[in-house]
Amino acid sequence: METARDVLGVLARRHAFGDLEALVGAAPSSAGLAGLCAFGQRVLDLDAEDFGMPEAAGDVPRDLLDRARASRMPQAPRERPRGALASLRPAYALLLEVIDIRWRRREMAALVAAVHIAAEYLPLLAWETVLGHAGDPALIGPAVTGEGSRFGAPLEQGGPRDCEHTRPERSACDRALRVAAEPPSGWRAYLDRQHSQVASALGDCAARCRTPCSVVTRLDDGVRADLAARCGLALDFGDTAVVRLRHAAPVGHGFGVPSPEEVRTAWNRARASLRHRPLGQQALAGPDDGYPLPGLPALFSAVAAAPILPDTLLDDVSTRLSRALT
Repeated sequence: METARDVLGVLARRHAFGDLEALVGAAPSSAGLAGLCAFGQRVLDLDAEDFGMPEAAGDVPRDLLDRARASRMPQAPRERPRGALASLRPAYALLLEVIDIRWRRREMAALVAAVHIAAEYLPLLAWETVLGHAGDPALIGPAVTGEGSRFGAPLEQGGPRDCEHTRPERSACDRALRVAAEPPSGWRAYLDRQHSQVASALGDCAARCRTPCSVVTRLDDGVRADLAARCGLALDFGDTAVVRLRHAAPVGHGFGVPSPEEVRTAWNRARASLRHRPLGQQALAGPDDGYPLPGLPALFSAVAAAPILPDTLLDDVSTRLSRALT
């Protein structure tokens, strides 16, 4: 490398946005790039609260901001657009891109964290075709309440024999029906602590409940069977070895970081277990797709009942930074 600008170009191509921001921030010749670097780092870190909302938004092209906002969790009950509450498909495409980049950078702790996030909300990706949205608390009420529903019912009303949701899941479901009327602080607390529990609860409603209530019995038989298959695959993914790796990493409860070989081995075990389901066999039986965790895009697509491929948002940020530095 002959110049400092060559070094900056390498950092841009490696998606090292935080390091690049630290270097270009003090360089008058690179004015305007720091905001784009900060934006790229927030997206790579999956900082969904701040997607599309960088401090220096004027330095970020509008098309990139809009694409990031599609994966943003709204931070107030009436915020528009609804982002990941309208559809989780852009968020899962972004997760696939982030996992790919973390693999290439050999950042396994961050990769495992991204896989864990994907597992937590995957049942909502399945329910999206039925609800018409991704479990938006402001809209979900009519689909899960009414006669015969035990969604969010306290133990004294539903009884443990009538609903298999745990007490925390019942509490989260009840909160989901009320939180749209709360102030932004309450809304954000719900998203941080309970929205993933609602995802799990809805997955159980569709795929594992032995005494289903009207949350699912109101659906046509074909719709219900399809939803059960996709939610079952989503829940099984959450129980696989690759998701459990989180508990051996700093983002979990231990101090070890899995190696790439350990991640690949865990994913191979996960694929083998998921193939026991007909939908899993169908999704994962194809040839190697070249993805670091082969078949993961096909798995997400099967759960979503729609094609989900890795996004190019971070690659596009990298390309624009590289061009600006030449």
